[in-house]
Amino acid sequence: MSRSTPLREVHESLGATLTDFAGWQMPLRYGSESAEHNAVRTAAGLFDLSHMGEIHVTGPQAGEALDFALVGHLSVLEPGRARYTMIVTEDGGVLDDLIVYRLRPEEFMVVANASNYARVAEELAERAKPYDARVEDRSDSYALIAVQGPNSTDILGKLTDADLVGLKYYAGLPGEVAGFEVMIARTGYTGEDGFELFVRPEDAVPLWNALSEAGAELGLRPCGLSARDTLRLEAGMPLYGNELTADTTPFDAGLGRVVKFDKPGDFVGRAALSGRTAPGRRLVGLVARGRRVPRHGYPVTCEGEVVGEVTSGAPSQTLGKPIAMAYVAADALEKGGLAVDIRGSHEPVDVVDLPFYRRSK
Repeated sequence: MSRSTPLREVHESLGATLTDFAGWQMPLRYGSESAEHNAVRTAAGLFDLSHMGEIHVTGPQAGEALDFALVGHLSVLEPGRARYTMIVTEDGGVLDDLIVYRLRPEEFMVVANASNYARVAEELAERAKPYDARVEDRSDSYALIAVQGPNSTDILGKLTDADLVGLKYYAGLPGEVAGFEVMIARTGYTGEDGFELFVRPEDAVPLWNALSEAGAELGLRPCGLSARDTLRLEAGMPLYGNELTADTTPFDAGLGRVVKFDKPGDFVGRAALSGRTAPGRRLVGLVARGRRVPRHGYPVTCEGEVVGEVTSGAPSQTLGKPIAMAYVAADALEKGGLAVDIRGSHEPVDVVDLPFYRRSK
């Protein structure tokens, strides 16, 4: 049976279409997906992300434990800062992509995807055993609300005295928003500036309502999973289960920069990843020349032969064309002339660099 976030009744009152996602009942859309998408690009959107997992790692050797467990160098993070990283298997396959916040000198919070956080917590606990560190899944202690878009600072600024202007990207600070204690993080998954607010579950509904009221005159709209997916696709951000799987390495996905070989000591996956060869395939952006949309799982072809597969695809509201991300054989990219097999019709596509969209500063 699917779980519900603390905001379930709010979503129903707003007329949301709910869907099962990673074992949770989540809002897919509240009305028009394109209106929600465009609101985030031009004003602001409000998202319920309470299905995400929060795992705390504490203790004198918490940083060292994370350095061993993950591919990043987390022990050098300053308190109040965050880093994007991954947890991989011994053979380098991605188990999940994560954001790690250093809350205090001996306390980190690992934010994992909804479908994976139970396994991530188990893996972290196992990998932390040799260290003076404790791993605790505290996902039930948090609701998570995001405000994303160019007006997000103005909206949140109505409700808090926290220094939002001085808060850097991939940083967080404790504060009060609308009178509720929260952790304010300048992170997001839309390609826009914005904030993610970690709050107690019992405070989620009044905080959502306060944000909605504060943003009413600034174009704030509630947004569902559909808009979140098209926004992150335009921004070239990977989705676990699509671009990232246990059969892909960070280097396959063009994210080898997150693997820190220069950190001291061993880490899980180091040997496999350091012995890698150049990937035989690359994750690329595709823009359709026609109107048909390449979707997840569709074959990519070159001269009639299958040379890859679409991982994510959707109509782009910002570009006005269908777009996709796909893994494609490197030699086929050199040839050019790619197409996507859409129900037997080979639709031509152009290869472009990711991301498709980059916000103006």
